[in-house]
Amino acid sequence: MNKWISRLSPSSTQLNETINRTLDKQVKLAVTGLSRSGKTVFITSLVHQLLHGLEGTHLPFFQMVSSGRLRGTKAMPQPDMHIPSFRYDTAIEQLCGDPPTWPKPTNGISEIRLAIRYLSNNPVLKRVSPVNTLYVDIVDYPGEWLLDLPLLELSYDEWSQQIAHACESEPRLSLSQEWRTFLDTLDLASEINEATLREAAALYTAFLHRCKAPEYGLSLLQPGRFTMPGDDLKGAPILEFCPLLKIPQDINNENSLYFELKKRYEFYKEHLVKKFYTEHLSSFDRQIVLADVLKAFNTSYASFVDMRDAINMVLKSFHYGKSGLINKLFGLKIDKMLFAATKADHVTPNQLPNLERFIQQMLATSHNNATFEGVQTETLALAAVKCTQAAHTTFQEQRISCIKGVPVDSDKPVALFPGEIPLEVPLPEDWVEGRFHFMEFKPPRLANVHGSGLPHIRLDRALEFLVGDKF
Repeated sequence: MNKWISRLSPSSTQLNETINRTLDKQVKLAVTGLSRSGKTVFITSLVHQLLHGLEGTHLPFFQMVSSGRLRGTKAMPQPDMHIPSFRYDTAIEQLCGDPPTWPKPTNGISEIRLAIRYLSNNPVLKRVSPVNTLYVDIVDYPGEWLLDLPLLELSYDEWSQQIAHACESEPRLSLSQEWRTFLDTLDLASEINEATLREAAALYTAFLHRCKAPEYGLSLLQPGRFTMPGDDLKGAPILEFCPLLKIPQDINNENSLYFELKKRYEFYKEHLVKKFYTEHLSSFDRQIVLADVLKAFNTSYASFVDMRDAINMVLKSFHYGKSGLINKLFGLKIDKMLFAATKADHVTPNQLPNLERFIQQMLATSHNNATFEGVQTETLALAAVKCTQAAHTTFQEQRISCIKGVPVDSDKPVALFPGEIPLEVPLPEDWVEGRFHFMEFKPPRLANVHGSGLPHIRLDRALEFLVGDKF
């Protein structure tokens, strides 16, 4: 009896966490985005800006800092000792190296906790405790893993039907040819064969990687761990299955290939997807959704649709609603949500309003759903690390706005006009090659990065919206 009581009773650490969140002394921030949306760079820059908040004027719109109430920020021991620490030190060394490089993409879960000490702006709290501390927890994880969340609502047959429908259209129709041809040779009623399962999974995984290639830029690739398994799952049987294009109706043998595929799919959901969601994604207070819409402009209409559908689908899996004492005690919900278009430094400054309008239209479904639940939302174009400068040139006696930076495949700076962001989503036939030219740039070289914040665009506005009310 006692052992069951001990299991059900919260530990002192858990109790402290609950008390801190109830008293608005702790915020858990969800940094949500698909692969290559800029999550790791965003977290690195956010941490760096706060750690150096006393040393410059780089956060003018973050009122707690600009008003002089910040008393310092410090990285603290994280609450979950079994989760790897977010390697801020490694990421900042890469950004500030010579030459500087972008941090490596995330391939697993990590987290970091910041303690922000400040002078309260609340008249009551000023008398009780003039100096207070807010703990901010940030979790980083591969964007690919988010794509699995919708699977929790789908049976194996339902998921297979969705994949089969997607493969009826280009570019998936052509890219899946080798895998589809192999499926046609399978006898799904036959006994389980490990070699067959491995080959089917390998061909399906190769198809997903082709979809993910830059020239196609597709995002809705499930299961997400097939393209980003993590170091502990490479070669594991839990990743050796695939969907079917045709669902058999007359197979009842539980030792058949068909039943084994279904079994592995359900095992994958239960032991990977559900566990990932329960342990890491079910207790956030605030959320920022990062989207690299410029990548879709450079690629195709199909890439845009895939990104839009993937993000809207993933966001259905989070809990949204107004904050309050009851929610904080018994069921935390996200009460503030920021939609952010990344790489705002890759367009000219006069295009930022268009970029914000575009992402608002792109994610209108999620925006409407969150607003319906009473969530406060905002849309922003930002650059966590600004790597270009505004410039001008003259063409046919007209002054044209440009940007100047060092391309990732060059060592010399270039000045260019990347193109205008359309106010409305272009029709499929208008998504022509060469219409947009949003180039990728290297990080800027910085002389004194350890003495001040990183250059950015509107990261201070993002901080003010996400946590400004907590101070």
